[in-house]
Formats: sequence, C-alpha cells, structure tokens
Amino acid sequence: MTDTGDQGRLEELAQFLRTRRERMSPAEAGFPEGGRRRTPGLRRQEVAQLAGMSVDWYTWMEQARPIQVSAQVIESLAKVLRLDASERKHLYLLALRQLPADSELSEQEDGRIGETLQKLLDLQGSCPAMVLNQRMNAVGWNRAARNVYGDYEKMSGRERNVVWRTFTDPAMKLMLREGWEAQARRRLAQLRAHYANFAGDPWWTALIADLNEASPEFREWWPRHDVLGAPEGNKILHHPIVGQLAFDHISFSPSDAPELTVTVNIPLPEFDTAAKLRMLHEQ
Repeated sequence: MTDTGDQGRLEELAQFLRTRRERMSPAEAGFPEGGRRRTPGLRRQEVAQLAGMSVDWYTWMEQARPIQVSAQVIESLAKVLRLDASERKHLYLLALRQLPADSELSEQEDGRIGETLQKLLDLQGSCPAMVLNQRMNAVGWNRAARNVYGDYEKMSGRERNVVWRTFTDPAMKLMLREGWEAQARRRLAQLRAHYANFAGDPWWTALIADLNEASPEFREWWPRHDVLGAPEGNKILHHPIVGQLAFDHISFSPSDAPELTVTVNIPLPEFDTAAKLRMLHEQ
C-alpha cells in the first residue's frame, strides 16, 4: 500500500512525464508527422519504444502506479524526452528520490562554484564558510576558512576531501586533539550516507580503498555501516597561531544546487573566538 506522501510523488512524476511527452513533436523524435493524434506530442508507445522499455511499464508510470524503475530506465527517458539539466535532476528525484550520480560533476571537476555563491561566502567576513559537494570535496571557501583550516587553493583534489584529510592529515589530528575521534566517526558516517547514492562508482571505490589502506581507524570503523546525514555539531579547534577556537555552525543547500552543502562556522563566546578570527582576518 502506498502512503499519501509517496502517492503524491508518483502523481507528480506522472504529470511531469506527460507534459514532457506532449511537448515533443513526432518529427523531433524521428517519427513521421502524418496521421491523426488525439493528443499533442508523442504517443506513450513511441516514448517506450525509444526508451527501450515496455509500453505497459511506461503507461503505469504515467498512471502513478507504485512500480520500481532503475536508474538506467530513468536516464533513457531523460534522453528520449530531451530534458535539460534541471529537468533531469527533477525526474531522478521524483522517480528514484535521488539525484543522478553525476549531478555534481559540473561544479566539482574544476573546483569552482558560481559567482553568486562565492559572494555569499565572502560576505561572511571573519566567519569560516565553505561548500562541499556530494563527494565531500571542498569546492568553495572564503578567506576565513583558509585562515582556520588551511590554504585550499594549494591543496590537491584529494586533500580537499574532508574525509580524506580528517583521517590522513596529522595537522587535522593536532587541530582537533581530543575531539578528533568524534569528528572522524562523524565524517565517516556522513561519507557512508552519501555513498548510498553512488555505490559501485569508480571514484568512490577508489577513495574507500585508499582510506582503508591509509588509516587503521577507517579500516576498523567502515564495516560498521554507521550512517549520519547531518553535519558536525559544536567543535573546538586548536589553531597553531591563535590557540583554541570554539564554533557552532549552520548548514544548508542552495535551492538551485541541492547537491551542494554550504556550512558557515559561527564563533562561540568561549576562548574569545570572534576576536581571534578578526585578528586572523586582518593579517
């Protein structure tokens, strides 16, 4: 039995598929224009034929029936219906409740984020702010984040991965000290939660294999399958220049880039953190 929320999602999917099918002309899909059509656009059987799926299966999708479909079928439909990037993401979310595996690649390959998002980071002033993609790679940061966590611009792509850095960089252990284990376990659990969307992907397989080889703690904890979707809580850092810093945080995903996570570190009153951040920012 389908619950109310799930049925609403299926009905939204059905309507989305119908509108995208009806906006395509037969000629665009390689079919002759002749013959009467009761509705505009392609017929259901034509979409099914082009997507390599049965007519019944596609019809059930447009009837909002609770059937299981694979990512391969959804990708084929996205191509047949000539969906743009935003529509493709929308289709995946409606049909599979997840983004396509490559949805974040345009943002992560060259390590840059959009100009507007970078302005938002810079406006945080002395508060460290950064952006992570679904691979948990830092793809955006402000000057304050560099002051506290290191110069991301000089790091390799692997070093910008917060899980890799937490488990393999001695400087992170020195900065976190007694809080390192809790932070490392939290990062690993976040990685596990993200990995569910990309199981078997070569990039993820390589990262996990390398972490298993590089870190005995990761090797011990990874098989436990701990999962955590939320970012870290309050934390204390031991900065090599200004000493102890205490942070709360706020995290959110931009509406036009839900695969990204923006985190702003907010100074707590302890250790005169705000004044120390301003001092670092003015250097």
